Amino acid sequence: MSAEFAERTLVIETATAACSVALIEDGRVVAARHEVVGRGHAERLVPMIAELPDGGRATRILVDVGPGSFTGVRVGVAAARGLGLGWGATVRGFSSLAIVAAAALKALPRERIAAVLEAGHGEVFMQSFAADLTPLDAPVSLHPAEAAAILGDTFAIGSGTYRLPDHVTARADALPDASDLPLLTAALADLDPRPLYGRAPDAKLPIARAAR
Repeated sequence: MSAEFAERTLVIETATAACSVALIEDGRVVAARHEVVGRGHAERLVPMIAELPDGGRATRILVDVGPGSFTGVRVGVAAARGLGLGWGATVRGFSSLAIVAAAALKALPRERIAAVLEAGHGEVFMQSFAADLTPLDAPVSLHPAEAAAILGDTFAIGSGTYRLPDHVTARADALPDASDLPLLTAALADLDPRPLYGRAPDAKLPIARAAR
């Protein structure tokens, strides 16, 4: 069952090469923006929100907490928290893998699907879902060969599928889109609004500084 949105909700998605926002009222997307920006989330996110009706102002904010780009996830979460504080809005999170799987299951219904997103360092983030979007495992970062071995004949969808070995034929490219948020179940749209990186960040503080 899809999540219910009785209150106006702003959706922010910046976890991958895409940057998207959507405004939802009474369970319906009333306005949305979606661009493939690469690494330009910090520059595009606020202007995209400002283009929405009433500047995107809402009583509830949902933000993609990852896994995905370390910088992109941080940009989205920081913006959501800042707007939530300024507007007195509730801030919750959702997963990039879940929203990709939800859109795919709507277009291509099947018993099981795996969301596979680019993870950097030659790896992919992966998580499998049942037809009703019940997670079948936890998000993991894997070498493509390891991911392929786990996949078997499961259909794979997402921006990381191009990294899978050629023998994995059941796959398609896709990026998360904020306007697909109503497809998620209530539980999948109620995560803690903190980054879900999927693996340790590339940049690390020096040991002396980290210990302070």
